[in-house]
Amino acid sequence: MWGWRRRISRISRLAMTKRTPNMQLKALIDEKGLPYETVAHAVRLVAAEAGERLRTNRSTVEHWASGARPAGDTPRYLAEALSRLLGRLITVDQVGLSQGVADDDSIGLSIGPDPVETLAQIGKADVNRRRFLATSAYSVAAAALPLSYVHEVADRTAAARSGAIVGDAEVAAVRDMIRVFTAMDELHGGQHGRSALVQYLMSDVATLCRGRFRTDDARRQMLSAAASGVHLAGWKSYDAGEQGLAQRYYLQSYALAVESGVPGHDGFVMRTMSQQGMKIHRAEHCLALAETGLDLVKGRVDPATEALFHITCAHALAKTGQRQQAVRAVEHAHARLEAGQGDPAPFWALFWGPHEATVRSRTAKVFATLGDPHNAAQQYARAAATRPPGTYARIIALDLVAQAELEAAQGSIEQACATWGRALDHMDGVASVRTRKAVENIRRDIARFRARGLRSATELDERAWNFLSTSSR
Repeated sequence: MWGWRRRISRISRLAMTKRTPNMQLKALIDEKGLPYETVAHAVRLVAAEAGERLRTNRSTVEHWASGARPAGDTPRYLAEALSRLLGRLITVDQVGLSQGVADDDSIGLSIGPDPVETLAQIGKADVNRRRFLATSAYSVAAAALPLSYVHEVADRTAAARSGAIVGDAEVAAVRDMIRVFTAMDELHGGQHGRSALVQYLMSDVATLCRGRFRTDDARRQMLSAAASGVHLAGWKSYDAGEQGLAQRYYLQSYALAVESGVPGHDGFVMRTMSQQGMKIHRAEHCLALAETGLDLVKGRVDPATEALFHITCAHALAKTGQRQQAVRAVEHAHARLEAGQGDPAPFWALFWGPHEATVRSRTAKVFATLGDPHNAAQQYARAAATRPPGTYARIIALDLVAQAELEAAQGSIEQACATWGRALDHMDGVASVRTRKAVENIRRDIARFRARGLRSATELDERAWNFLSTSSR
């Protein structure tokens, strides 16, 4: 018996010695003398952002360097971890682990000359629910791409042309469809109509973008409308918790906005990318994106639209610890908002509804970041009240949840329970990962009050449980 065990052990050791070391991975780790534990920690963080819990440790990385292959989606997590540690985009292929990983793993993580073609590739994978996209991690390196992107006017005549003749009527039709999808998204959540939107972008919109335009302005407006639709696809992915996929859509939305040449639209997408980074606590490029976006719209849009950019800058300043500058940016945003009352806003700037509600919601986030829960709660309340009745159900609900959390933190539990209850009123029929998580957090936050027998907490918990048991995942 012992002889057999020794033989098996010897065979295992021989198998280990026959591994071919992963010299590409070793070279990347050695480039900055990264400790294996540092790499392991970064991999665990990236995996956690993608919703997976790994136990990667120093020995695990050592095995990978010696030739062992990471399982499942770990090669992608490792590539992103090294991207963050080395400060540039690292692909799975560069890590020496492309075998067994989808060849199109990096689609959308660059800005190329033909964003319509890239959109088709992303959209096809999204509609088919390819797992590598749904679980892809947010790329810090890719977030910086718009900051260094120098647009060279694409040779559109070189691309395959459709037979479509595109003018103002076709632009209006695309905008109307995007309005419908946007209204459905805010009333019913990001999972409603998601595949239909992507299919529409891949077919009708892509065909029109490659059509023959009656005027140069029709070309600009069509590309801008397409950028808005792709932006919405990114937002739907964001609402599903698929941050890596959302980022890929945002990058292609940015590329289309740049190609359109419509003033300010490229800056608006940069603003969204800044907000995404802040939301998931990857703030490395957020201030630069926010400030660059603002520079792209100053003097080129109405004052109220410009306020959207100032308030995002304020949030980024608060996130980076620049308190006084953040407060001044908030004041400037509200001044621009007041100056622009009644002015028409660009189509691409209407995504989150009334500008006042958007500015107040983001102002609340600034105050919360600066440690001022009282003013933050007030701004969330005013943001929710500013939106027209029967519209934007999801965003009103999430603002009210945030308001209630601040009220509870200040000791006003009865008031917080009432506010949470109002939030639940708006969630009926909303299919959204973010709203589900918000309700899960409600149950967590009121658990100690329910245990004390507080009636309002007990009733609220029952409502929250009913919501989670019946809502779509």
